[in-house]
Amino acid sequence: MRDNNEVGYGGDEEPQYDENGDLIAYYAIRPNKEQIKRDIAEIATLAEELTHVTENQLTSMNLPDQIASAITAAKKMPSTKQARKRQMKFITAHLRNIELDTVNEVLDRIKTKNAHGVREHHQAEQWRDKLIACEGNDELTALLNEQPTADRQHLRQLQRNAQKEAKLEKPPKSSRLLYQYLKELISE
Repeated sequence: MRDNNEVGYGGDEEPQYDENGDLIAYYAIRPNKEQIKRDIAEIATLAEELTHVTENQLTSMNLPDQIASAITAAKKMPSTKQARKRQMKFITAHLRNIELDTVNEVLDRIKTKNAHGVREHHQAEQWRDKLIACEGNDELTALLNEQPTADRQHLRQLQRNAQKEAKLEKPPKSSRLLYQYLKELISE
């Protein structure tokens, strides 16, 4: 049987006392299980997001080959099957063993880039619709004030052709060309 002096020690270690003369007992600090579960859930969410990126984007993350090939395989699996769920658990387990800072940074850049692309798309559509609906040069002038590098003659020609197509109910070829030119202007 052990002495009170040996509490928390392996027997051959010297007991330590604090300034009051009380025995200091050292106990192993157990990790917080709930925090571990939250961390795993966060990594599982990251793994799911990784299955939605393109191959080029996945390559830019410099993941180990085993994880990258597992993500590629998971992309091909139907989301309702148990095999995909097992594959996602496999990916999550391996992601727990690597540093995820660079992966998160690249994923954030991809999300930001996608958000900018959507915003540019909407702006180009709005300008196209305004230019086609406008009878005078007010909208064209406003656009040129906002985008001073735009080619005024080219824009005016695209606007006239798109308006003519809309009146004659023809296919919107010039409208598409106007949209493409506006998209290029906005994305510069």
